Amino acid sequence: MEKHVISVLVENHSGVLSRISGLFSRRGYNIDSLSVGETDNPSISRMTIVTKADKQIQEQIKKQLNKLVEVIKIVELEEKDAVYRELALVKVCANQSNRAEIIEIANIFRAHIVDVSKEILILEATGDQSKIHALTEMLRPYGIREVIRTGLTALQRGEKELKN
Repeated sequence: MEKHVISVLVENHSGVLSRISGLFSRRGYNIDSLSVGETDNPSISRMTIVTKADKQIQEQIKKQLNKLVEVIKIVELEEKDAVYRELALVKVCANQSNRAEIIEIANIFRAHIVDVSKEILILEATGDQSKIHALTEMLRPYGIREVIRTGLTALQRGEKELKN
């Protein structure tokens, strides 16, 4: 099974997310990642849905999504033709003896320290999934308390746009 990233423009009103996630669950398809946000037009939202499926199932997913009234437009984003990003917040144990090392790791990964307490640092990192994974692996020996990741979001490169 391959990873597929689908960008979907939908009408921005209540129940749309529920209908789309229901479509996946009714057919036994899994959503690996889902990010949703309002576009520059407040009546339209953009969803980035990541699934793992073979070509046939992926085509079926797109056909089923197109049948929903609230769906305006769908495009599958290929990694070579799109910019993929994810945001992560990582809460890591940081005492006096290891704080400088953690800050150095944060700098290497261009992560920002967004909260500091006596025993904890919270780092904010943005990048592709492999960068986020590498950062968390580097921080693991220090004691990661919590990690939250937004899920993948993506835009097509160049002049191409997903507009209604």
